Amino acid sequence: MADERTAPGPDIAPGAMTEYLTDEWAFFIRSARELERFRSPFQSVEVHDSVPFGRLFRLDGHFMTSERDEFFYHEMLVHMPGIAHPAPERALIVGGGDGGSAEELLKYPTIKSVKLCEIDLAVVDISRKHLASVHKGAFDDPRLELCIGDGFAFVRETTEQFDLIVLDLTDPGGPSTLLYTPEFYRACAARLRPMGAMTLHVASPVAHPSRVRDGLAALREAFPIVTPYLASIPLYGGMWMMACCSAGLDPRRITAHEVDRRLAQRGVGDLQYYNGDVHRAALALPNFVRDLAGAGQGPAGGR
Repeated sequence: MADERTAPGPDIAPGAMTEYLTDEWAFFIRSARELERFRSPFQSVEVHDSVPFGRLFRLDGHFMTSERDEFFYHEMLVHMPGIAHPAPERALIVGGGDGGSAEELLKYPTIKSVKLCEIDLAVVDISRKHLASVHKGAFDDPRLELCIGDGFAFVRETTEQFDLIVLDLTDPGGPSTLLYTPEFYRACAARLRPMGAMTLHVASPVAHPSRVRDGLAALREAFPIVTPYLASIPLYGGMWMMACCSAGLDPRRITAHEVDRRLAQRGVGDLQYYNGDVHRAALALPNFVRDLAGAGQGPAGGR
């Protein structure tokens, strides 16, 4: 896919964890204490205590999630399609071993089962041990089924149909490379019910413009409706694009008032980021992002 985001360089000061977005652009978070550092069969795993973000989780030197800002990412990844869907019952998460996406999905009273397919058991184990404030006990919910294995193989081989598929993945590279291809997206589309939707994070429109263009083009090879939207994710450096993909579900066709009505009706609470106004605002793309996103991304629905 895109090549803007490079391997992390050396940390710039004692205790400073550095994230390189491009060769010329990086930011750092100081670690107050390293809690874990080891290499799993798939990737380098770290957990730190940090002052600004609390417990913070890294894979291969890239920031994945933290106690204090995980809701920016997980709420926007899950509730944009979840609230637009009339009554989601069955969901699949590919990746998401920290449990944050599962915790958000399990807030829906109609959800009967969530399958979480994570390739690296070490991610789940480290999250159980250190990130309880992220997953909030989701791993112990009887509706959650944990599947340790390759996400592509699972999607290709299962005969199950899902209302929601959440791709909660690392950036392209390593174990996740094949999960950013039209072939995988078509396999996911085949596993969705008629009103089902798939969501995923795409990239930073500022740091990774070619990844945005290429990623949306790949998604459009598999889905008739591809709706890009934006969230602000502090741990990832700011503006970040996500996308909701479907054959029949378009989150642009739901108003802010209807979002808030459904949240209340369904009892989906404990939200720190997502609401009706945020739903509509996330779909409003700046002009330079519209240019990256391509044609057909004008506004739909209303307030």
